[in-house]
Order: sequence, then structure tokens, then C-alpha cells
Amino acid sequence: MENIYTDLKILLTDYLTTQKLRKTDERYAILEQICLFPSHFDICMLYDRLKETNFRVSKATLYNTLDILIAADLIVKHQFTAKSIQYELKAMAETHSHLICSMCGAVREIRDSSLKRDIKNMKISRFTPMFHTLYIYGMCSKCKYKLQKNNKGNTKQ
Repeated sequence: MENIYTDLKILLTDYLTTQKLRKTDERYAILEQICLFPSHFDICMLYDRLKETNFRVSKATLYNTLDILIAADLIVKHQFTAKSIQYELKAMAETHSHLICSMCGAVREIRDSSLKRDIKNMKISRFTPMFHTLYIYGMCSKCKYKLQKNNKGNTKQ
């Protein structure tokens, strides 16, 4: 984590300098906590983690800082469902696909080396891909089991 944070702190500082934005303790503390997440996180998870470390920031500061981190190309914003916005540290994220359960909203990552290779080798006219993500919507095994269990119960009546 330390190396990642150190590298990203330098990138953030460079970005803030070029954009003539303030280099605040809050922005660096938020980035440091983001570096501790092993995968996706949402605003509430980040807010709680900061609170646990006795670093108090408003949700407005969090949203503003996340916008800056997105613009600086340090994190990626995912909107898996209409109600679910999650973020992911770009440096930690290998390009991968997401399996999203349409029933419960659970998100699972899958890595497919052949898909990754095919997309990397893809030639797109007048466009240079830099990053991709694929969202596959369906039903997780837990929801499928519940649905089958409910359907069996309904047919017995």
C-alpha cells in the first residue's frame, strides 16, 4: 500500500499543481484511505473508514475529492445500477469485467485473459483504447437459489 500511495500522491500533487488546485490534508488523507481498499468501494464505505481513523470530512468534501481523483485519472467511477455508484483505484485494477446481479446488486469481478488480449488487439478506427470495463448483468447463485426455492414452494400450493 505504501508504494502505491507514495506514487499516487506524487501524481495527485502534479495534477493539483497543473490545475492550480489547493493541496489539502483532506485530499491526501482520502487518497491514502482509498489505497487501502482491495477492490470497489462506495462513498459510505470511504466515509466510515475515514471516521474510524478519526479523520472527519464532510460528504461534500468526499464527493469533490472523488471528482478530482477521477479527473486526475487515479480512480474509476462505476455505475453498476441506477442506485449503485462505486469507485475503484485505477492503479490497483487490472482491466477486468464485472458480473452484476440484477436482483440483489452484488458485484463480482472476473478476469479473462483471452478477452483482455482480444480487446488489446482490437483495431478501432480513429480511436485508441486506454482502459475498458465490461458489465455483465444476470443473476447470482444466491438469488437464483432463492428464486428456485420460491418457485417450488408456489407450485405446491
